[in-house]
Amino acid sequence: MITLTVNGMTHSLDVDPTTPLLWVIRENVGLTGTKFGCGIAQCGACTVHLDGAPVRSCVTPVQVADGKQITTIEGIGDGGDLHPVQQAWIDEQVPQCGYCQSGQIMSAIALLESNPEPTDSDIDNAMSGNICRCGTYPRIRRSIKQAADTMTAAALNEKTTAGDQTNG
Repeated sequence: MITLTVNGMTHSLDVDPTTPLLWVIRENVGLTGTKFGCGIAQCGACTVHLDGAPVRSCVTPVQVADGKQITTIEGIGDGGDLHPVQQAWIDEQVPQCGYCQSGQIMSAIALLESNPEPTDSDIDNAMSGNICRCGTYPRIRRSIKQAADTMTAAALNEKTTAGDQTNG
């Protein structure tokens, strides 16, 4: 029995421990936002977060995720609100065909969580494992920068608000 916590919900599953995490997420858990692209961890369409780190779920055996926190594209928003990266994707009109976008967004979020003010080089390095066959890379970069600005402004606002409450 494998126990997965996906987007905060626990699932006990009787699956072969060597089954790729991608297929368990899609077929057993029923979340289809994570896509199958190449099956060899080269395109990034299957990117999910495992304990906060981006992983290619097409080559990650489900046993590796047993007992860990998994976040998929379906789990990144805050209730009904979009994640700042999702909003930036819309604002910059990033998707063309859209197939790679869930993996792109998951990699972008992981980048911004580890580096809230990435340079162009940081973005290129972090996103190099995600292929967009439509070539929307300039829009992807702009959206990551927009999301970084939004997230930085929100963090500063939270600090200011917390400071006002402490001093009030």
